[in-house]
Amino acid sequence: MSFSALGLSESIVRAVSEHGYTAPTPIQLQAIPAVLNGGDLLAGAQTGTGKTAGFVLPILQRLTTLKPGAKPVEGKRKVRVLVLTPTRELAAQVEESVRTYGKYTGLKSTVVYGGVGINPQISTLRQGVDILVATPGRLLDHHQQRTVDLSQVEILVLDEADRMLDMGFIHDIKKVLAVLPKQRQNLLFSATFSDDIKKLADSLLDNPALIEVARRNSTVEMIQQKVHPVDREKKRELLTHLIKENNWHQVLVFTRTKHGANRLAEQLNKSNITALVIHGNKSQAARTKALAEFKKGDLQVLVATDIAARGIDIDQLPHVVNFEIPNVPEDYVHRIGRTGRAGASGEAISLVCVDEIKMFHDIERLIKREVESVVIPGFEPDPNAKAQPILLRSPDHQGRGRSGAGRGGQGRGEPGQKQRQGGRGKPDQRVGGARSSTGTSHNTSANPKSGVNTKDGSVGGGRSAPRAAQKSTPALAPATTRTTPALFRKSGRDR
Repeated sequence: MSFSALGLSESIVRAVSEHGYTAPTPIQLQAIPAVLNGGDLLAGAQTGTGKTAGFVLPILQRLTTLKPGAKPVEGKRKVRVLVLTPTRELAAQVEESVRTYGKYTGLKSTVVYGGVGINPQISTLRQGVDILVATPGRLLDHHQQRTVDLSQVEILVLDEADRMLDMGFIHDIKKVLAVLPKQRQNLLFSATFSDDIKKLADSLLDNPALIEVARRNSTVEMIQQKVHPVDREKKRELLTHLIKENNWHQVLVFTRTKHGANRLAEQLNKSNITALVIHGNKSQAARTKALAEFKKGDLQVLVATDIAARGIDIDQLPHVVNFEIPNVPEDYVHRIGRTGRAGASGEAISLVCVDEIKMFHDIERLIKREVESVVIPGFEPDPNAKAQPILLRSPDHQGRGRSGAGRGGQGRGEPGQKQRQGGRGKPDQRVGGARSSTGTSHNTSANPKSGVNTKDGSVGGGRSAPRAAQKSTPALAPATTRTTPALFRKSGRDR
């Protein structure tokens, strides 16, 4: 089926075709008609399935077609569509899609997030926009300063809703909902379904259409997943070996902490492998530069923390490496979802040491599949190695307190810590770390003199942990008692 057959106008279809797309994906086939019908929507889709276009395209169509009895908005443009995202990078990506697909519609859009000056955003908002993409914290900054009018919002989109809840945005979301018109269309998109998501959907959505293009918490079939068992002390050496031996030129590597990301990038550069880091302690300008170089292929390795997993969208990204296994199984789905996007193939490699055996078994239980284990010659793990507790809250996860608010456009303090359920039903310590509110218009550059918060503690807008949390004792993951885990005893390509 073609895009035009779904009820999209010629101007929108032309922009989509120019971008290289000719046929809708499964999520788009279902989401576009559902959104055009005007009802609420709850959509579950894996990352990389084309869900952004699944809501952007029908929203553009609805805004360009006045409903029967509707009246044009007089004078300055009012915000008619509000899209909330958890991270800066994702917000920028969504707004870029709005501009790309809406280039012939005459609609105006902008994006606001923290970590950059708020004044250029205020100027753009004063000129009027039809579609506003924002992170919750910076949107509330604008609302408190009365620089944005949300009284005419017709459509609300919560994109990556599960990540927003993970990051502790539920209170911000409720504040935003309180100032929106009661009569509106609500669209909720989530890659995973938790009890919190179900609770939010029940309170927000009115008799929604339900779309689920793949089973919940599943991974894209086009992604080849593989585990390389290795001793913890040899992980960096093995990663270097894999990159050089396989001549990898574009590798996205995930670590658990910002400090670990910094250290790994430094070690890779010493091994003549170009690497940069993207995480919350980096300024927005530094993150934008690193991501741009990586997308162009000028950078061989981009090292990121989990918080960045939802905002990195790179066509044909061939390799994702879990240098450290995530504390929460669902994060594995989002990490490896950076590859195998839009029908392309990809490879996801996990370097698993004895400390992480239980964590990876929890991941396999979540995705309902056993991942192939391959021992690399020369990096065979010690069968007598004993597991050690994993520090889940390192110094770089500590909250940074209240970094300021108001006209400088800086972040505000709020708890960023949350309990999550582990794969075996036992509570794991989910550390959100420090976060800051985010936002900017698409043509705004970071300016340290305009009240920029460059040490925001996370990639996507939000808050810092309270003072009491900063003094808490580091949480430790339970260590497995097995000295020769099955994962380590099995070598070759069979498990």
